[in-house]
Amino acid sequence: MATSASTLRWLAACGSVVLAAAVRAEPLQSVLAPAGPQAAHLKDLWDVMLLVCTGVFVAVLVAVGIALWRAPRADSSQRASLPQELGPQRGARRSVLSAVVASTLLLLFLIVASVFTDRALARLSLHDALHIEVTANQWWWEARYDDAQASRMFNTANELHIPTGRPVVLTLRSNDVIHSFWVPALHGKKDLIPGRTSTLRLQADQAGTYRGQCAEFCGYQHTTMALLVMAEPPAQYEAWADHQRATAALSQEPQAARGRHIFMTTTCVMCHSIQGTDASARRGPDLTHVAQRQTLAAGALPNTPENLERWIRNPQHIKPGANMPPSDLPTDDLKALVAYLGSLQ
Repeated sequence: MATSASTLRWLAACGSVVLAAAVRAEPLQSVLAPAGPQAAHLKDLWDVMLLVCTGVFVAVLVAVGIALWRAPRADSSQRASLPQELGPQRGARRSVLSAVVASTLLLLFLIVASVFTDRALARLSLHDALHIEVTANQWWWEARYDDAQASRMFNTANELHIPTGRPVVLTLRSNDVIHSFWVPALHGKKDLIPGRTSTLRLQADQAGTYRGQCAEFCGYQHTTMALLVMAEPPAQYEAWADHQRATAALSQEPQAARGRHIFMTTTCVMCHSIQGTDASARRGPDLTHVAQRQTLAAGALPNTPENLERWIRNPQHIKPGANMPPSDLPTDDLKALVAYLGSLQ
């Protein structure tokens, strides 16, 4: 029995360590831990609303308690002698009127707080802002980094890299249905409506990885339409951006070279693009530097060779309803294709 108890304690300790490591590794996704000025304004508004609503809740409970405490208690003989109709009590009227006035003032206060928060959100300076066009698709995100020089523009998918301390202007569009862009640690929600263009201003003051999510039900795989935002020091961001502008590396490894030939001669080129090659389709995500991304299929899987092979083989098993069809490539060809995509750093 002692041995069993020791084993259970050891397993529990190991589980705690693994759980703690997993929590530390998770990207931040919380409105209560703002990492930028916009999110901080929203948290301040949240704090005010929580305080006011808590006060109202407590006041209501106290009023109910007092009413129950002061309620007349009469036995059956006394009830018979009570009048059928009791006139309104002056104290009761005064209490109700006070409650109505207090509620109205509190609601007006919340409206004023919301207006001031909205103005604070609009005060973010756009000097030297980074402009990114984000397009929502079922069920993944496309990002195009704009620049005054067209040759410096580049595309990526399901991840945003932004420099810390620099304002970012997101131009939001949808290709199909209504989506909603939401990175809780950086800003509030913004709807993406087909046929319309909206903008969202944000800034990250702390380096880190922040998780975003489509916050509007957009179809079968709505819950697996995630987005990672990596906030990096300016120098690190510029190095990443310069690397993204470069064309895809050409691996000399035989299996990767064979995988490149398979990619270019199969249906892959009908949906995907890779800079520096003849693949230039825009139906699916840009794969120029796909091996650098942390996840596959908008957060559905960690980006590992094994998961990439599973995803190519049968996307519908992992993300039913996705536009990518299953692959009937022989196993050797599939492994070669995965080796090529894995070389796209």
